[in-house]
Amino acid sequence: MTEKFYPVAEPNFMGNERKYLMDCVDSTWVSSKGKYIDLFEKEFAKKMGVKHAITTSNGTVSLHLILEALGIGKGDEVIVPTFTYVASANSVKYVGANPVFVDIDENTLNMDIEKIQEKINDNTKAIMVVHMLGNPCDMAAIEILAQKNNLSIIEDAAEALGSEFNTKKAGNLGTAGSFSFFGNKTITCGEGGMVTTNDDELNKKIRSLKNHGQAGSKPYFHDTLGYNYRMTNMQAALGLAQLENLDKLVERKIGINQEYRKHLKDLEDSGLIKFQKDQENGLNSYWMTAVVINKELNFDDIEKRLRAENIEVKPLFTPLHQLPFYDDESHPISEATSKNGLILPSGTTLSQEDIEIISSKFRKVLLED
Repeated sequence: MTEKFYPVAEPNFMGNERKYLMDCVDSTWVSSKGKYIDLFEKEFAKKMGVKHAITTSNGTVSLHLILEALGIGKGDEVIVPTFTYVASANSVKYVGANPVFVDIDENTLNMDIEKIQEKINDNTKAIMVVHMLGNPCDMAAIEILAQKNNLSIIEDAAEALGSEFNTKKAGNLGTAGSFSFFGNKTITCGEGGMVTTNDDELNKKIRSLKNHGQAGSKPYFHDTLGYNYRMTNMQAALGLAQLENLDKLVERKIGINQEYRKHLKDLEDSGLIKFQKDQENGLNSYWMTAVVINKELNFDDIEKRLRAENIEVKPLFTPLHQLPFYDDESHPISEATSKNGLILPSGTTLSQEDIEIISSKFRKVLLED
């Protein structure tokens, strides 16, 4: 009998996914028009507590659309954490602006508030917050900075579906929010994204920009240069079915993190590993459970040994300032976290027994000389 393999993430289809997809096929509405687009947007907006939710083809273009709709462009600066996925900064470059990197807090793994303040100048137009691994940023402090300096707040909430700060959902904590529905996210469309906002004018601009700059509902009349950033009806059907079980999926994500903490408590108490610290007044949805290891480690070696035990792990992000096209000053907390951190299997199909097995094998590998 083949031993079970534990991937870092995998989709969990537990509801109406097949039913809604087959409805698209049977109706022939499989492209960027159809009832599931509207349904997904309406239900997502309701779930996030926002006025508008706008489907897009992926999370990266959601950020691009927000930046362009805000009028951010050449010569402008957007403050971005260096410890994030490359799409956060790339979207800033797409509009001709410059990402300005800041380091993170070593405990929450989110942007260091004091570092943000140091980077604000006359060219700064927005702060892009990234709720790392589902941990909401200190939005109260960031909102004070934004209001004081007349800055927009863009939420990269790709990892934070279901997260909250002061009981408000991620995606409803700034000027506009961006979500990703890639295959490893809490809910998935395969590929797909969503923009959330309470700003009516921003909603109107983004809907036009994502549809080739079409003016209103008049077909084939475009009054601005736009893009084909639309989601398909089939993607929306899958997303809607997943959204219907979001609360269960988030509950399981949190449970997985708690189970890892229980089974690896001895390693945490000894100081060998450190889990992410939850943001005060926040609800961390724990898209992924990560640990930072407090000893010199060779990730490739650990990955190889865990792979031999049928366990997949992933490294944490390479800080963006260390990429060749984003060469920048040193940000030591991000560098150390990247070097010594890894992501454990975090898919919602994992059982309590699975977490116990993974934890036992992880401990064994970590304690080997």
